[in-house]
Amino acid sequence: MKLNTINFMGVRNVAFALTMLLTLLALFSWFYKGINFGLDFTGGTQIELAYDRPAQLDKVREDLAAAGYGEAVVQSFGEATDVMVRLQGDDPQLGNKVAAALREKGGDNPVQVKRVEYVGPQVGEELRDQGGLGMLLALGGILVYVAFRFQWKFAVGAIVSLVHDVVVTMGILSFFQIPFDLTVLAAVLAIIGYSLNDTIVVFDRVRENFRVLRKASLIENINVSTTQTLLRTLATSISTLLAIVALLFFAGDNLFGFSIALFVGVLAGTYSSIYIANVVLIWLNLTSEDLIPTTTTEAVDERP
Repeated sequence: MKLNTINFMGVRNVAFALTMLLTLLALFSWFYKGINFGLDFTGGTQIELAYDRPAQLDKVREDLAAAGYGEAVVQSFGEATDVMVRLQGDDPQLGNKVAAALREKGGDNPVQVKRVEYVGPQVGEELRDQGGLGMLLALGGILVYVAFRFQWKFAVGAIVSLVHDVVVTMGILSFFQIPFDLTVLAAVLAIIGYSLNDTIVVFDRVRENFRVLRKASLIENINVSTTQTLLRTLATSISTLLAIVALLFFAGDNLFGFSIALFVGVLAGTYSSIYIANVVLIWLNLTSEDLIPTTTTEAVDERP
């Protein structure tokens, strides 16, 4: 039977070389430049400010950068007149210094310090440890689920794919030194779920086609299955990317790292569901016999 399919696996060796290159570059950046942990993880000072009139966050950021506080994280807090500024350091006078700098640059919108709170690094270390543990538990749960739902070879393919997506995303964040805070951690966990969903759709079609395409090889099966799910994959990826691009341009600086992480993760997840998860199935030599439930037979004594 001649099938109108795209030969995805025909370039799997080129895709593998590209995968290895991206992964090695990401790991190099990760370990050489390190992760730029935000104040959520490193600790710092939170300063709550109150303006007489609604504050313009972009103007506050510009004024702080001009005053030498370019690393400050500025976000709305409560009312439109309330602003929270987060900075590294534990100077007791930091709040007054920031307020003085803003008064000097802020024109006719007076600002007052409402509260200054220092978040110690031990809190950041606890958040970092809990975030890493949460990610490992998510990967472990996925491994168990896919192995139970499909077969252990599918589980290995899914985990390798997910690890690739996380490593590449973290590598991009490390290379551009984008602050890694709790929102970015949430984005990484969302990437794991998104990539798994794409991979599961392809795996499910591969399993179904083992019954339909009985004479087809594994590579032919994967090509057919990936082609059959391609439109669904593209529709999901493109619509998701459009929403992320909107966040990237209109959500402001506070969600910039979150948006970038999601954007890279969706691209990596779409790629890995085709050229990593499926290739692992080929390496492990998946066969239709692997999908047949094992049965136990007991010896029957036929003696009278």
